[in-house]
Amino acid sequence: MMDDLPHIDPARFTPIEPERLVAPGDPMHPPRILLLYGSLREVSYSRKAAEEAARLLRAFGCETRMFDPRGLPLPDAEGPENEKVAELRELAVWSEGMVWSSPERHGAMTGIMKTQIDWLPLSAGAVRPTQGKTLALMQVSGGSQSFNAVNQMRILGRWMRMVTIPNQSSIPRAWNEFEGDRMKFSPLYLRVVDVMEELVKFTYMTRGRSAYLTDRYSERIETAAEVQARGGA
Repeated sequence: MMDDLPHIDPARFTPIEPERLVAPGDPMHPPRILLLYGSLREVSYSRKAAEEAARLLRAFGCETRMFDPRGLPLPDAEGPENEKVAELRELAVWSEGMVWSSPERHGAMTGIMKTQIDWLPLSAGAVRPTQGKTLALMQVSGGSQSFNAVNQMRILGRWMRMVTIPNQSSIPRAWNEFEGDRMKFSPLYLRVVDVMEELVKFTYMTRGRSAYLTDRYSERIETAAEVQARGGA
């Protein structure tokens, strides 16, 4: 696994120690991380950044899956039975944490990124696909460094009731930060390493506690009918 990370010094790449982080009774399986990216371009730097993140996550002991947004319809253009929508929602339920990687376009995240998030429901029956799960944010830019996309996605993460980690990655002039499919060594690469390490630690800390952390008095006093009515409002 480390052979695929030429910029990492194995002597200083400290393995995650789950026993220092997990809740009692944690199943101790590898953290399950879903990665989403916000571009369909053949040369997509948001995808390349997500792929670099996935390599690091696997080196930290995670199981990763990446969703290909090609063919995903616009929200409400089709129903949840659409094959791509169903795939995305199944991956969201499977995951314990996520990475969202978007280009910045016209000062904002891309519509492709937002479409994926919009297809993730706050609730699906008794299941809340995103609540209490961890989230790391990344953006790439063609010009100078900006934080518009990660700031927008941070708001969305809060809206989706996710635990968005404090650290984040913004890669300016992304066309100059990659050689082929791999990110060059630089302080920007080191930031990606730091973000993924932090995501893994937060995922271990919260996954066995998320139900308790997100337990709310206002929801405990609601009847099932009231919950259904609120969800359909």
